[in-house]
Amino acid sequence: MLTVLMECGADDQGVAATLATLVPGAVEGVVREVVLVDREMSPDSRKVADHAGCRIVAAGDLRQAVAAARGEWLLLLEPGARLQPGWIEAVIEHADAVARGNARNPAARFSRSRADRPSLFGRLRQSRSALVEGFLMPKQQAVGRAQAASSLEAMAKGVAVVTLPADIRPAPRQRRRS
Repeated sequence: MLTVLMECGADDQGVAATLATLVPGAVEGVVREVVLVDREMSPDSRKVADHAGCRIVAAGDLRQAVAAARGEWLLLLEPGARLQPGWIEAVIEHADAVARGNARNPAARFSRSRADRPSLFGRLRQSRSALVEGFLMPKQQAVGRAQAASSLEAMAKGVAVVTLPADIRPAPRQRRRS
């Protein structure tokens, strides 16, 4: 059902933290594959990816990776982001609602966990990544968005979304890409 995509650099600990939260989805058969886009991955990051059974693609092959995704849905995440319990059910319910025509928008994000929500002042002065709360979209929409995008961030930017009733712990600030 789901292909997970992450752009990865040298942050092997962030990659491992995110992959660990995907394990229940793999066990349930929701996560079909994980594809890591190589943005100067370190040998340690490659080792983590290899041990987890991830496929690595070159940054220039993003369009082909999206087109070749095995899942009908794509989940774009930042390395270090951690999905919280309940995410599997939320994704399945959303995909079912889209299939029935009952969803306002096919694209979705997770809710930021209560512990990670910035204050009002913090929200006003922060620049927000399109992937900070994850980004879920149907493969068909992703293929269209990937044609003009050079990164996962660009694929997700400016797309109308609904918020899923499941939490995500965003990647720690120092791990996020600028």
